[in-house]
Parts: sequence; C-alpha cells; structure tokens
Amino acid sequence: MVVPSVLNHGASQTLPKSHIEAVLSVRPLKVTEPRQVRHVSVKNTNSKNISGCYNIILYYQKLKEEEHGLFLVGWIVESLARVLLDYPLLAGRIQKKVENGDNMEFEIVSNDSGVRFYEARFPMNLSEFLGLSGKECFEGELVFWKEIDEHNPQFSPLFYIQVTKFECGGYSIGISCSLILEDVLVIEKFLKNWAEINNHMLLQNEKKTPIFCHPLLKNEDPPPIDVISRTPCQNGTHTMLFKITAQGINFNMELWRELAMFCIDEAEEKLQQKLGSDFCLFVKESCKIIKVEGCSSKSVYSKEVLGLKNNIIEASWNDFGVCGLAFQEGSKPIHVSHSIGSVRDGHVIAVQCPRENVSVVVIVSLHNEK
Repeated sequence: MVVPSVLNHGASQTLPKSHIEAVLSVRPLKVTEPRQVRHVSVKNTNSKNISGCYNIILYYQKLKEEEHGLFLVGWIVESLARVLLDYPLLAGRIQKKVENGDNMEFEIVSNDSGVRFYEARFPMNLSEFLGLSGKECFEGELVFWKEIDEHNPQFSPLFYIQVTKFECGGYSIGISCSLILEDVLVIEKFLKNWAEINNHMLLQNEKKTPIFCHPLLKNEDPPPIDVISRTPCQNGTHTMLFKITAQGINFNMELWRELAMFCIDEAEEKLQQKLGSDFCLFVKESCKIIKVEGCSSKSVYSKEVLGLKNNIIEASWNDFGVCGLAFQEGSKPIHVSHSIGSVRDGHVIAVQCPRENVSVVVIVSLHNEK
C-alpha cells in the first residue's frame, strides 16, 4: 500500500485517516446478576458537562508469530467478554431520572448493552507515527470517542475500544471511557486483568482459532457512517495530576471544591495558562455515587486546605502501572499515551485512592480556547 506523504512538520502536517474495518458490541460473557447501578448527580451546570473522556493508547511492536497476528483481534474480543464479568458497568448505559433546570439526576445501569469495539488499519508504519512531531494532535485516529447524546443519552455507549493495525505489523489498543463512568484507577485494574486473561487464553489455546476470528467474519462493505462517525479530538487541552498524601481526611463537597481550586492554581502556574472563572468538578465518592458540579474558581482557602498544602504534590501518568501491560507474553508496550479528551472548559476529576501513602488523586484539565 502506498502511504500518503506527511506534509511539513508540527501542527501543520497532515496524515491519512484510520480505516474502520469492523464494529461490534462486546457484552459480558454472562448476564450480570444482580444489575449494578451508579447514581450520577449533576448540579449547577448543564447536561453538556457530563461530556469528556479518559483516553489511553498502548502501542505494541509487531507480534512474534504471524498466526497470532492474524487472530489478534479475535482473542482480544474473547478475553474482553470475560473480563467484563468483573466490570459490568463498562458495558452499561446512562439513563436520565430527574431534571430540574441545571440540576439533573442520572443512573448508569449495567444492562449489558456492550462495549463498542472497533477494528481499524492505519496506512503508516508504527515507528514513523511515533516519530512524528506533535503526534498527540493525531492520536484521535487511534482512539474512538463519540460524545454522549444529551437528548437521548441512553443510546450512547460509555466505553470504546479501538484496535488499530499499522503497516509494519505493529498495533495500538486505544481505550476511551466516559468521565462519569470510571476513573484512571479502575481502568488501570481493568487493563491489568484484561491482559492477564488474554495471555492465559493464548497459552491455553495455542494454534487454535478464536470464536471471533475477524478474518473469517469480515465482509467488504464498510460500516454505516453513523456508526463510525466520531467526536473530533479537541486540541489545546493540557492536563496535570496531583496526589494528596495526608491520611484520615474527612472529605465533603466544600473541601473537594477548595482542593480543586488549589490544584487549578498550581496547574495554571506550572503550565502558564489561565483556566478562567468557572470549571466543572467530578467527584467519585464511591463506586455507587459520582457528583458533577459547576464551580467558580477563587484563591481563598480554608485553614484545612492550607494545612494540606505540603501534602499536595505533582503526580505523573506513569504512576499508574500500565506501561508493562502485555497482551501477548513478552510483548510490552513501547509507548503509552494518556489524555483527557473532549472537554469544553476546565475540568477537575477527584478520586479517593486506596493506595499506600496516597489518599486522593486529582486530575486538572485546562482547555486552551483559541
């Protein structure tokens, strides 16, 4: 295949588009019993602010065995159906319950609607893509996201996976997850369990053909355009992570707001970028409750927040252990990319963390309006 030339450098260069070859919904291997439910409370904002997603892309070099390369997606789909047994909300949908002006109530229900799965090809070698200047601007071709329909949210998947094969035999696995669905800590566990299941299945079924063997199932007709149209990747979003190391804190929404504002001030100073007066705060109180609230930024803090100042330190995406994930034994990713995508304004995501010496992880995304 002739690869279209890459023009110029940096943001002005142009790339070919990924070609979607197959689309399917992957459901948990068994019906989820009992059904899980997550309550989503949206306050002082509109339904558009339940938008946004957490993206992660893992890049892998060419598979060692040609046969495994042929059946790559088939095994990934089978192992995905198995791991979803432990994460049924990923295969669920959101339902609107109550609406009162800018205050709304939603539920995410594990109704086994399925994770939306895409198989794609990209007409370029992996090393060439990774060597691009400003490649982050083009990663939207490797991770699929379609914004939640604010009028009919129940028809919108909340979790997408795209496996993209490069010309050289390398491939990427792109994950896109709604901010109201899960957080980076849960996705880290999900990916580790998924990789373990996939590796085990490959070892147990060496030389066998997976049930979902796409080379046998594909046809020449492209998927319908309404299935493959995606929300464009918005450039200009910069993200910083913070972790709070103090223990025994009694969190409430007022404290969450102040901690978010403090982290925004730190991010603005570090990134030399102003957020503005308003932002959207996501707080995951538990696995059953998430609160979304429109807030106004201010730089006046209580004694409690000032007392935590020395315990709020900058973190890194590398603190989340997905860099060593191998979906085939001995094949770890050569690069991992994280981002918060499709955010219109400033977003702050706060998650209580069960790890040793860390009580909270705060993610600040500043959107640069041009």
